[in-house]
Amino acid sequence: MLSKTLTIVLAGGTGRRLHPLTAHRAKPAVPFGGKYRIIDFTLSNCLHSGLRRILVLTQYKSHSLHLHLRDAWSIFTPQLREYITPIPAQMRTGESWYAGTADAIYQNLFLLKRSEADRVLILSGDHIYRMDYAAMLQYHADSGADATVACMEVPLPQARDFGVMSVDETQRIVAFHEKPTVPQPIPGNSNHALASMGIYVFPLKILCGILEEDHASADSSHDFGKDILPRLIHTRQVHAYQFGGPRGRVTQDRYWRDVGTLNAYYESNMDLLLPTPPIDLYQVDWPIRGYERPYPPARTVPGRSGRQAELVNSIQASGAVISGATVRHSILFPNVHVEEGAVVEDALLFEGVTVGEGARLRGCIVDKQVIVPAGETIGFNRSQDVERFTVSDQGVVVVPEGYQFT
Repeated sequence: MLSKTLTIVLAGGTGRRLHPLTAHRAKPAVPFGGKYRIIDFTLSNCLHSGLRRILVLTQYKSHSLHLHLRDAWSIFTPQLREYITPIPAQMRTGESWYAGTADAIYQNLFLLKRSEADRVLILSGDHIYRMDYAAMLQYHADSGADATVACMEVPLPQARDFGVMSVDETQRIVAFHEKPTVPQPIPGNSNHALASMGIYVFPLKILCGILEEDHASADSSHDFGKDILPRLIHTRQVHAYQFGGPRGRVTQDRYWRDVGTLNAYYESNMDLLLPTPPIDLYQVDWPIRGYERPYPPARTVPGRSGRQAELVNSIQASGAVISGATVRHSILFPNVHVEEGAVVEDALLFEGVTVGEGARLRGCIVDKQVIVPAGETIGFNRSQDVERFTVSDQGVVVVPEGYQFT
């Protein structure tokens, strides 16, 4: 079954709400957790689920993402017809870029038809979670459904940001509303709704027909959540697959996050610093694969004055050096240097960041290759931070890549 499955990863979104982290990179290429990119979670799930034929549809500022796919994910054997292949937007069916999730796949129908696959698994490349897709594919085969949608329970106030569905006793979807103002709660559970995760399984022939019909519709926005699924549930058997159920080899931490805003992205990284992180990155047979340059091991060293470095409840990637400084509740990506007397708290420091002597950083994200001058302060004076940087509505300060202090 897995050898006859084509996996498509949608990775072309602009990630506007993550700006300036997406000023020079696509959302799936944004660094995460000290050593990963966001897309590494989806691709690692594919790897461990036994899926070996993967197309990654890219579009927006995709160079960084393509480099990462080359460096971290050139792991399959083409002679065995295994691949992870980036597919940039090519205007193959007209003169427009991808107009929606369904249109992105429609514009690549020729690849689907040439794949010799029986079914298609559609994924997003910009969510943080661990999932055994093989279990969902088996559920789809056992149910005899025309399409299967992965779903999860979310608190009712959050459901407004999702496609919300209702199911019958056989798990057939009988109603679907994209981002409803008043979400329909789960019967018997008035505080939660059943939300789509944007993960779909289709038989290849059915998917091709659906996409061709949608393309011919003048009033469609060509999106699975907005157009395809609300229509499909009335003409086809569409079933829901419950995320975090008993099937599958992955430990059931049931963690899934859309890190599409600065606040959500920051909070999801901070989740990794909890005493027991809600996402299990330590399952030995389900590691998240990433790529790091060959930096030396991370270390803490005394400063020139003999002051000892202090590292408290933090993650430190390869090449990071804390030299007589204090780092608390923070994540240091590769090759970060924090110099004597500096204090870093509740921060994410991307690759190649240097924090000068005596600088103080709090509640911030500092993008790659930024040199924070000695004595500088970030995260202590909101009005000053707003003048120079992007500040989220919850006060997270974001210093853009390569920022030059004056």
